[in-house]
Amino acid sequence: MLHKVLFRAATRSVQSSRLYATKPTVDLSKLTQREIQQLRAWKFQEDRKFKDRTAAYYFTSIAVVFLGLAYAAVPFYRAICARTGWGGVPITDRRKFTDDKLIPIDSDKRIRVSFTSEVSQILPWKFTPEQREVRVLPGETALAFYKAKNTSDKDIIGMATYSITPGDASPYFNKIQCFCFEEQRLAAGEEIDMPVFFFIDPDFASDPKMRNIDDIVLHYTFFRAHYANKGAVSESSSPQVMDDSTATELHTTA
Repeated sequence: MLHKVLFRAATRSVQSSRLYATKPTVDLSKLTQREIQQLRAWKFQEDRKFKDRTAAYYFTSIAVVFLGLAYAAVPFYRAICARTGWGGVPITDRRKFTDDKLIPIDSDKRIRVSFTSEVSQILPWKFTPEQREVRVLPGETALAFYKAKNTSDKDIIGMATYSITPGDASPYFNKIQCFCFEEQRLAAGEEIDMPVFFFIDPDFASDPKMRNIDDIVLHYTFFRAHYANKGAVSESSSPQVMDDSTATELHTTA
């Protein structure tokens, strides 16, 4: 119907333009009131479709950007915090693991390192430290273990983050080996031990700001990995864990 209206208007314009040798255009004055209303409604619909398409493209672009940021968040957070110690995350620069840093200082004051844990509500795991605390000297390596058990009837992938309290002590807390920021796959009903091998930088003892800090808390939080089927996997395989011989070799000074 609308194309007939436009055709009639254009035909009238062509006939008029022949008299004046001008380019034919749609002459709205030749249209009836009903045809003008139809043309106006068509124009409104076209404008609305254009705005809807523009909004759809805009929000789709935003969704793609945020999706990319979501996938990059964990490695980006890990890289920044590992370099700066920001957010209570220990620095893990391997260049700090020199021989002189792994010599216990001569002191009677030991630092108490306590271990705590937390599990996301949507992760059906039991996750607890196997020891409440250890006491170490700055420069002394220590080995601790957490125990994780998948209490569901499905294989599930989880991932852990960790932090240090107080945050001012995090630059001195050096993690040699742990299970954080790595995918941990547990079969249905599977239970494993997860090692944490760490030391406190000897410079901790000479920093005036650390003078009154006698206790450090290492806290782990396990989350469910965001995969299809809510983190469940079809094939089960145990994550790499430290065996007894490796643990004995590493735990030489603890």
